[in-house]
Amino acid sequence: MSSEHIFLGETIGTAILILLGGGVCAAVTLKSSKARNAGWLAITFGWGFAVLTGAYISGSLSGAHLNPAVTIGLAVDSGEWSKVPVYLAGQMLGAMIGAALVWAAYAGQFQAHLTDSEITGAIEGPHAAATDGTDATAPGQRRASAPGPVLGIFSTGPEIRNVVQNLATEIIGTFVLVLFILTLGLTKGLSVSGTGTLMVALVVVGIGLSLGGPTGYAINPARDLGPRIVHALLPLPNKGGSDWSYAWIPVVGPIVGAVLAAGLHRIAF
Repeated sequence: MSSEHIFLGETIGTAILILLGGGVCAAVTLKSSKARNAGWLAITFGWGFAVLTGAYISGSLSGAHLNPAVTIGLAVDSGEWSKVPVYLAGQMLGAMIGAALVWAAYAGQFQAHLTDSEITGAIEGPHAAATDGTDATAPGQRRASAPGPVLGIFSTGPEIRNVVQNLATEIIGTFVLVLFILTLGLTKGLSVSGTGTLMVALVVVGIGLSLGGPTGYAINPARDLGPRIVHALLPLPNKGGSDWSYAWIPVVGPIVGAVLAAGLHRIAF
């Protein structure tokens, strides 16, 4: 595969991944959305279908990594690093494009949600609670760094803020994903057919159902960091902070998990 094809494939595929994955989060979260409050099952299956769609679209161009952790895991396993920067660049650009498209598709819902009195009251109401264990803010104020009310559409965040647990959760989830992808290549026929792509998408659903509860299962550095940057840049009213103090965990955790999976694969298989 040429560098041009890899970059184009990863950009398009990751953009579709984030458009559909972030889209289901927006559909479930935002007021005036027909799917509001559809729940965790909708989100996990939505992300699984997002992986399936993005991977099928980009597979012939780039092999459909769509995830820096997958790219790094494959490089550790194979020893081939020459195309890694091209993959990572396409994935990050695609993730940002996809997040911007989510905003474009739900622009009216974002505006209605973030200007609704119920939401603004929760943001600016008396003694808004801090989410990082520090003291609450003064009445009528909100910590600028606190996660905003729509940040979960763009990126992940923990239900319980504990660095060790949050990091471990992301490591474990990504370890499962990358080890499955690496071992899938040992099953004759699956890795070179559409069945392999379908199997990976189903594993993503399984990870979300089983391990997504604590942190929202980023398991993909570009999926989290690219949209988080877009959240920080978008001119959304009352959007709150982008939670940059947490942002390193869904980047470092998946990379560590991928490296561990590749190491085990090299030793055991």
